[in-house]
Amino acid sequence: MQLVTEDNITDLAAARWATAHDPRTGELMSALVRHLHAFAREVQLTEAEWMAAIQWLTRTGQISNDKREEFILTSDVLGLSMLVVQMNQRLDPRATPATVLGPFHIDGSPVREYAEDMSEGVRGTPLLLHGTVRDLDGAAIGGAVLDVWQADDDGLYESQHAEVDEARLRAKYTAREDGSFAIRTVAPLGYTIPMDGPVGELISRTDISEFRPAHFHVLLNVPGYRPLITHLFQEGADYLDSDVVFGVKEQLVVRYEPREGGTMPDGTPVEGPWFEATYDFVLQPA
Repeated sequence: MQLVTEDNITDLAAARWATAHDPRTGELMSALVRHLHAFAREVQLTEAEWMAAIQWLTRTGQISNDKREEFILTSDVLGLSMLVVQMNQRLDPRATPATVLGPFHIDGSPVREYAEDMSEGVRGTPLLLHGTVRDLDGAAIGGAVLDVWQADDDGLYESQHAEVDEARLRAKYTAREDGSFAIRTVAPLGYTIPMDGPVGELISRTDISEFRPAHFHVLLNVPGYRPLITHLFQEGADYLDSDVVFGVKEQLVVRYEPREGGTMPDGTPVEGPWFEATYDFVLQPA
C-alpha cells in the first residue's frame, strides 16, 4: 500500500488522470494536476483561500446563462483567451490577425445588402467601413460573408438588453465578386466589461482598467480558408494600450476619416458628420 504524502500526492494524482480512455484527455488532465499543485505549493495556498476560490467559481457559474458567459469573461481578462488564439492562429504575417470571439456573439444575424445600415436608429455617428476580402497574394475572395457585431452607445450588446427581442447592431454582409464589401453602422464607443459579477468584483480589487477600446467584431468563415475571428479598433481610441482582454494588435487599428455631409461612396446621402474607414481582410488558405 502506498500512503499519500505531501511529497507524492502530485505524482499519484497525475498518474490516475493519465489513465483517461482518450489519450489527449489523459495528457491534459495530468498536466493540469501538476500545474495546479505547483501553483498551490508556490503560493503556499491556505484552506481559506482555496475555499474562497471555490465560492468565486460557484458564483461565476451561477451568474452565467445563454446571454452571459462569465467564464469566457474570466478567460479573457486573465489573458488566456488571447494566448490560446495566438498559439492556434500562427498566421502568415500578411494575413489579418485573429483575436478573441468574446461572450456576445449571436448566431443567425440578418443578411444586409452592400452598405445597408445595420444600426437602424441606434444613436451614434454614422460610419461606413469598406474594403476588400482577399487572399495572401491579393486575389479577391468573392462571396465571403462578414458576420459583424458591436456594442451600442451605452456599451451594451444586444444580449445584454433584456427588453430587446430582435437583431440589434449585428448583421451579415456578403462581399461582391471582386471581393469588395461595405458595412454601414454607427461608430462604436469604448465600454467597460460587466462589473456586476464575480469578474468585476475581482477586477475592482486591482488597478486593472475594466475598459475596452472602441471596436467592432468581424467573423469570416470562408470555405478553403482559415476561419478568422477578429476586431477592428479605432485609431486614437482610449484604452488601446490597456485593453482589459488583451485583444489589440497594431494591424487591427483603423483610421476613421471625418466627413461632413455629402454622400457616402455607395451614393447614400448623409446629413451632418460621419466617418469613413477602409480595411482589407486578408485570409490564409486552410
